[in-house]
Amino acid sequence: MENKIVTHIFFCVSLILLAGCSTGNTPEPYGPVPAPAQLEWQKMEYYMFIHFGPNTFTDREWGTGGEDPGVFNPTALDCRQWASTARQAEMKGIIITAKHHDGFCLWPSQFSTHTVRESPWREGKGDVLAELSLACREYDLKFGVYLSPWDRNQPAYGTAQYNEVFANTLAEVLSSYGPVFEQWFDGACGDETGSPYDWELFHAKVRKYQPDAVIFSDVGPGSRWVGNERGMAGETNWSRMDTSGFTPGKNAPPTSMLNSGNRHGQLWIPAEADVSLRPGWFYSPSTDSSLKTVDELMEIYLGSVGRNANLLLNVPPNRTGRISSGDSLRLMEFKRRRMELFSTNIAESARTEASSVRERNSGRFAPGNITDSSYDTYWTPREGKSAASFTMFLDREETFSMMIIQEYIPLGQRVARFQVEYINTSDDLWQTIAQGTTIGYKRILTFPPVTSSVIRVSILEADAPPLINNVELY
Repeated sequence: MENKIVTHIFFCVSLILLAGCSTGNTPEPYGPVPAPAQLEWQKMEYYMFIHFGPNTFTDREWGTGGEDPGVFNPTALDCRQWASTARQAEMKGIIITAKHHDGFCLWPSQFSTHTVRESPWREGKGDVLAELSLACREYDLKFGVYLSPWDRNQPAYGTAQYNEVFANTLAEVLSSYGPVFEQWFDGACGDETGSPYDWELFHAKVRKYQPDAVIFSDVGPGSRWVGNERGMAGETNWSRMDTSGFTPGKNAPPTSMLNSGNRHGQLWIPAEADVSLRPGWFYSPSTDSSLKTVDELMEIYLGSVGRNANLLLNVPPNRTGRISSGDSLRLMEFKRRRMELFSTNIAESARTEASSVRERNSGRFAPGNITDSSYDTYWTPREGKSAASFTMFLDREETFSMMIIQEYIPLGQRVARFQVEYINTSDDLWQTIAQGTTIGYKRILTFPPVTSSVIRVSILEADAPPLINNVELY
């Protein structure tokens, strides 16, 4: 009885404490906000795409579906090498083309006769998805799958029966290989004979077997295509979008809308920027000397991760089933460049003041929260104040040419226009060094090097009081 009383008292005290320190005066969410899985997806930022299949051996980008399965015969396939490479490159996951448009399945599907089972690889007993999912778990990477609805081999394609076949194929994959962080749908369809895709059915299968998977397509619902294959998001990039009247593929939104989102969109559908390290998506010997340079990769990184999008970089394995040494080397060079640029955050110990603070005396929303390295603390001005500024005072004059700024997106994306200024020590006047529109999860600004100890960020236009949770200077 005494234990029950103690437990009851502890429970009541806990409720009182939670009531006193939970929502309180916390800002209300503004507009649509990311689901927990979408937020975790956004924090990944950068991960690997792998295009692999018969096209690897036939030197095609789109297979016909009539290929002899015997062409698929990698002599030294090593998914652990893929995963190790991704891990060393500081990527956070791998998405593989489990089934491309040719219909060839990289696992022994019971719903197809065009699979690894019909190939000589591993004497027909192999399963690329099984090997890769295990390798991802070993190297602490997230595992994702690309399954094309278009199928140039499946006899049922173009009939009412096909949607059920594809739905069963989805269920087979999503129930067999452990957690899937992203289901990648390509809306491509190169002919006019296919019956309309039943996207509601397909999405229902994903939600049933992988409820935390982010569903990618031209219209989400989890994340959207950025509108190009150059890996570049718009300088204005809202994570909000309206999808009414649009579907993946031929009836997709215009590329300008995919690239920038909609400021007042009703759904949270952030952008993913896909691009290949090579000129094509699948490996070709002719492209061994045509890899993107480190400078090009850095430009892409700043134009994707640096503009509120995730970067999905394709690194296609070669015909042995391994990532080529030149590709691996380029990824490591790119990693070193990022490490050099982002090695020392000179704003880490800055003293910060703001023109307006919500609950000024409590510290909950103080400007110092933007440099405390905690994702879930932020500065915000008083209620109803959408235009405000904060100023950072460095310990001494520093030279810098890059800024990272982040909004606290769990409560919505708000900022529509901002500017960055510094005090010019020669005349003690404010000078503008950068301007921008959206911020979102992350914005990376670059500018000619300047030297100063005082930097001001002014939110000039926002749809609700801004929430800034991180600023870094390099």
